[in-house]
Amino acid sequence: MSAEAAPGVEPAEAEPGAAAGPGQQQAVLLAEMVEDAAVWCALHGLVVGDRADPRSGTVPGVGLVHAPFSLLPSRFPTSFWKQACELAPIFNELVDRVSLDGEFLQAALSRQVLNYILTTYRFSNFRTKQVDEFTARLLEIHEKMMAINKKEAIRLGLHRSDYMLDSETNSLLQIELNTISSSFPGLGSLVSELHRTLLNQYGKVLGLDSKRIPRNWAATQFAEALGKAWAEYNNDSAVVLMVVQPEERNMYDQYWLANHLKESYGVTTVRKTLAQVEAEGQVLTDGTLVIDGRTVAVVYFRAGYAPTDYPSEAEWKARLLMEQSSAVKCPSISYHLVGTKKIQQELAKPNVLERFLDSKEDIAKLRKSFAGLWSLDNEEIVKSAIEKPDLFVLKPQREGGGNNIYGHDVRDTLIKLQKEQGESLAAYILMQRIFPNASLTPLVRGGDCFEDLTISELGIYGAYLRNKDKVILNNQCGYLMRTKVSSSNEGGVAAGFAVLDSVLLTDEVSTSHRNNLFLNLDHLLLS
Repeated sequence: MSAEAAPGVEPAEAEPGAAAGPGQQQAVLLAEMVEDAAVWCALHGLVVGDRADPRSGTVPGVGLVHAPFSLLPSRFPTSFWKQACELAPIFNELVDRVSLDGEFLQAALSRQVLNYILTTYRFSNFRTKQVDEFTARLLEIHEKMMAINKKEAIRLGLHRSDYMLDSETNSLLQIELNTISSSFPGLGSLVSELHRTLLNQYGKVLGLDSKRIPRNWAATQFAEALGKAWAEYNNDSAVVLMVVQPEERNMYDQYWLANHLKESYGVTTVRKTLAQVEAEGQVLTDGTLVIDGRTVAVVYFRAGYAPTDYPSEAEWKARLLMEQSSAVKCPSISYHLVGTKKIQQELAKPNVLERFLDSKEDIAKLRKSFAGLWSLDNEEIVKSAIEKPDLFVLKPQREGGGNNIYGHDVRDTLIKLQKEQGESLAAYILMQRIFPNASLTPLVRGGDCFEDLTISELGIYGAYLRNKDKVILNNQCGYLMRTKVSSSNEGGVAAGFAVLDSVLLTDEVSTSHRNNLFLNLDHLLLS
């Protein structure tokens, strides 16, 4: 394959008649790999909408580009991989049990902070929901469901727990638990196959074994969970409603799930925005949700997780309408609230996990993965964060990339909030900053390949389906590896901070994971 055809890679020119040196061989091989990878992406649907095309987020098939990806999988110690996978069913069960305790959710997110009134900051009578209108609206819906004693007989959760390897403690630590719109099961699965294909072709030259890439069935297993939830609803003519954003460049990740649902289970998926649900939806007297004349068995949210998804009252009416219905919600309002940062922090407190889980072994496994988490009513922690801001991350009650606060901005934000008499501090939590080792990695974006120092974040998907007392599914189901330039604090692929990646299992017990393509090539081409 011609190296000249590889987009964004310029091979070094050789002197006429001269044999190609290691540097030139390296450039040629790199160019071939990038071209092969780009072609594979186009042929197999590893694509997103192009930001440069204004229609790419609304018109399918228009303005496609390959999703940003790492040219090679990232090394990851097998021991930590197994640990992360073993945690998935435990977190699934935890989410379900916490969701049933409405009083705990309401108290954690809206109660007056007792025992921690800090006169230094003049905190008094503040609530998370008072300073976070978005959380307040979610809590309002939850309160309404509690008031009418609304029970979800069929409960479906499609979660993703995100982790990093901390070099300071040589441990696997959880970043967050996502309970709504856990993205990239479709494209993440494809990246694993892309890397397996590349290593089957180039692995001998690179000294890398494709068998070390774990199989990733996230898309098919998510579809299985949705299909089984649809079957539990027991209406053959019903559809799955996928709630989406008005402009969605990541629609093809979503279409992969819809495609698997149709091919494997014969289930039709209907895509609607929250505004369209409000305009076209109704709940019948028996609780049936009907959208544009079609009965909905399962509501699958790929929107509704951020304040920007609710620009008007119409969107909030739609959310309430769906929650009032008998359709299976993925997630229900309760599951959604369990995934908030505040609940994550509450669950990390002593003796709280014991309220929901019986197994001491399971509790110990979860606690081992918890990073330090604190509410901002802790005077000593706030003081420490102001003095040493690089050791902390300030997290608001927001999902999606681009919301966390790092470095000197942590200090500046805390000082600013103190001057505002501290009430806004209730909308944030402080988290121990995790320090993963960085490695040189070849990244491909828009057809161009470049190498940079990167760090990686592993997301483990989990599927949970329950009908009353019967647990139908409780599985770890695939993974998402995201790699970002180490100088970038955020890690969202859709938000433009990271690239898609996959795992190359190693026998290392250290969190260090060197993945330098060019060092591999230099060693092998010179040997």
